[in-house]
Amino acid sequence: MTDEERKFLSRINKYAETKLADIEPQKTLVSVQLEALKPIMQELADETGMKIEEVFIKYMDLQSEAVVETEKKLQEDMKALDEASQ
Repeated sequence: MTDEERKFLSRINKYAETKLADIEPQKTLVSVQLEALKPIMQELADETGMKIEEVFIKYMDLQSEAVVETEKKLQEDMKALDEASQ
């Protein structure tokens, strides 16, 4: 993930932290959650010349990539801890 992509993802995630702070994701429809994120996605669409749908797809792709990176780092850390304890 590039620095620009990290900034893009971070901007949406920071916005989501404030706008979705009081909801329970498991009990709230995804459509309601997406509607709450629409203003930041529209702002990014306007800035980049992308369609809002393209911003959403990019966000989902980057979020998935971030989860994979986090999981990989966790696995590496667990392996290092395991090796250090032996």
